This record gives sequence, structure tokens and C-alpha cells, in this order.
Amino acid sequence: MLMIRLQRIARRHDPQFRVVLTDSRRGPKSGNFKEILGSYNAKSGDIQLNAERITHWIGFGAQTSGTVHNFLVSKGIIKADKINVLPKKTPIISEKPEEEAAVEEAKETIATEEVAEAPVEETKEEAPTEPEEAKEEVPAEEEKKEEAEA
Repeated sequence: MLMIRLQRIARRHDPQFRVVLTDSRRGPKSGNFKEILGSYNAKSGDIQLNAERITHWIGFGAQTSGTVHNFLVSKGIIKADKINVLPKKTPIISEKPEEEAAVEEAKETIATEEVAEAPVEETKEEAPTEPEEAKEEVPAEEEKKEEAEA
């Protein structure tokens, strides 16, 4: 089976990778690959992909590694959800902390609004009942005064 994966090409402490098409049974360090499809510089974060060739090989049944799949999704070459490639013991690191923080703030705001609305509704219900009772008592007192006067 054909596999699109990363192959490290740089020296120590300088991580750079090629995106290559290779046979899945061959190791990434073997150097035997069919085609170079792009590159990735981990220090600067530059990702260069040949989208036309990648879609060609995916059409022929080539599978992608998890990291390459996430690169393709972020570049918009394929439409799918990203895959968690971190080990199970490592927590998921969010790529967009601002958006997640905004979502959490919105959830907190909604929760506080629900809590704040509950007491307000109770006071609204109690408030109309008190003036009505007061209105009822006032005519009763007036009637007593009128009876006492008469």
C-alpha cells in the first residue's frame, strides 16, 4: 500500500521534513520513496505541499499519516476532521486558544444568565402578588372606616 508520510532530512537540532510517497512496508529512513510531494520546516512552521500530486495519489488509494492528514486539512486540500496524533497520555493542545477561550466565556455567560434569570423571575412573581394583596386590603380598610363613620 502506498503511504504519504514525513521523512526527516535535516541535521540534529534542525528539524526539516520531506512529504514523500513511499511503500508502507518501507521505513521512513530507508530513502526509498516514489515521489517527493512537499516539505515541512518545523522551526519556522512552513508547509509546502504539491496539492495536485497529493490529490492524484490519494485518488489512487494512497493513505496519509496522521500528521500529513492534519497538514492537508489545515491547507484545505482535503475536507475532513483533524486526527489527534498525540499519545493518549498527552492532553490535546488546542491550535486556536482564542476561539476556545471565547467559547468558554460564552458558556460561562449563558450559565450566569440562567442563574441570574431564575431569581429575577421569582421576584417578578412575588412583586405582582404583593400590590394586589395591598389593593385588596385598602378597600377593606376603607369599608371599615365608612362603616365606623356611619
